Amino acid sequence: MPRYLLSVHGPAEPGELGNYPSQDAMLQAFADTAAFTERLQREGHFVFAGGLAPATTATTVDGHGATPVLTDGPYLVAKEYLGGFWVVEAPDLDRALALAAEGSKACRGRIEVRPFQTEDSFPHLLKP
Repeated sequence: MPRYLLSVHGPAEPGELGNYPSQDAMLQAFADTAAFTERLQREGHFVFAGGLAPATTATTVDGHGATPVLTDGPYLVAKEYLGGFWVVEAPDLDRALALAAEGSKACRGRIEVRPFQTEDSFPHLLKP
């Protein structure tokens, strides 16, 4: 079954309560997100999920040269960064988009949906 990355994006510099207007709203979003993840597991869509530390904790590694170059901070400078994600299995893009809409409602964030590449993505590279 095809796999999709449902990535949740949030502000580069979240406040003390993230993007939430109150602690109650934040706790409710966490509960709703946990319930959504549990439902993905029950329905057989769940592959993996995780939340990420703030983008300021990132280190960018460039290994093109003889010695890798390490730079503190994210690769791109942006107003929003990846904050967490789900990897799901869905029969098609329409179902993945429906799951993303439910996840977006649960976590109160925007979600980008991207299919994973498959062997069929690059058939010309796999055949001599």
